Amino acid sequence: MRKVYLDHAATTPVHPKVLEAMLPYFSGKFGNPSNLHDMGREAKNAIDEARGKTAALINAKPEEIHFTSSGSEANNFALKGLAQAYSQKGKHIIVSQIEHFSILHPAKTLEKSGFTVTAVPTDKTGLVDPRDVAKAITKDTIFVSIMHANNEIGTIQQIEEIAKITKEKGVLFHTDAVASVGWVPVDVQALGVDALSLSGHQFYGPKGSAALFLRKGVRIKPQIEGGVQEEGRRAGTENVPAIVGLGKAAELAAAEVRNRVSYLTALRDRLQKGLAEKIDHIVINGHPSRRLPNNLNVSMWFVEGESMLLFLNMAGISVSSGSACTSRSLKSSHVLTCIGTDAAVANGTLLMTLGMGNTDEDIDYVIEKLPPIVKRLREMSPLYEDMIKQEQVR
Repeated sequence: MRKVYLDHAATTPVHPKVLEAMLPYFSGKFGNPSNLHDMGREAKNAIDEARGKTAALINAKPEEIHFTSSGSEANNFALKGLAQAYSQKGKHIIVSQIEHFSILHPAKTLEKSGFTVTAVPTDKTGLVDPRDVAKAITKDTIFVSIMHANNEIGTIQQIEEIAKITKEKGVLFHTDAVASVGWVPVDVQALGVDALSLSGHQFYGPKGSAALFLRKGVRIKPQIEGGVQEEGRRAGTENVPAIVGLGKAAELAAAEVRNRVSYLTALRDRLQKGLAEKIDHIVINGHPSRRLPNNLNVSMWFVEGESMLLFLNMAGISVSSGSACTSRSLKSSHVLTCIGTDAAVANGTLLMTLGMGNTDEDIDYVIEKLPPIVKRLREMSPLYEDMIKQEQVR
């Protein structure tokens, strides 16, 4: 049976060159980077090299990169660390309604400790209006956190425009770029952000490898205290193999990102066109043009997403019914709810995210297998039967 993996937003396979770079640091080069002997210096040099490669991917300075264990940790570090560091200036924070839960949940935690959080809405494509951010800023606002691209519907925000507003207002700006780094060009200088989160396993690096970019001069309160690792901002012995893997994945992404955009856009458009031609009452979620090249989020009327996922899995096709962090909750996606998607339609959603290992043949296989699955499930739906009768009467 053919195997097709279309869940790259959940995680990507480790690139062979990344694995090759990591392997020596599990055994022969196992030193602790904090030690001054040769083994320690060897590990420290490897971390420094990876820091430089990670910085180069987003056009940052090496000293502005702080390694973490995950994108969620980087987001928590940014929100809680910035809030605590600047609490004397103010206690108001702005986020968007469609942020990842690793932003929304820390924001709720901060509210319990005396901070005020404003969640700005989006339009039906998931796009935040920069004017709404401007209106939400008060004299008590200390920072704004708006994601670069949404991990579910792929919409890419107008980060540059928002950054101009925050700079004029003297407010810090963090962006969660976990879903976008490695798939589209990301330049912190062009974006104008003060902090940015990224995660290696999202672009062919290993799990457990991530980083927070923090512009030089921006203060942050450590959330893990102990030693002086990461310039005293994150204690704990470094995960050297994972960091080396992140550096190599960043190096590969920097060299390949523009080719990734063109290749994946073509595949994604092929998939979208094929499904739209064979399945009626289908909705494409997200912005039609400002979205990630490998993202296709579709809702189908009168069918349940989990059922489609399971039937596709039986055909060897791996997709998601939403964010990997919420796919087991059986709740409607908060992102789809926020952009105004009807709850019944939202429950019939599939998220398909492509990678560089996918081919035209993979796409054609999905186009062949999904429509009959939808047809079969709709035949069991009394709502679909009623709709057909109504259309016949018209």
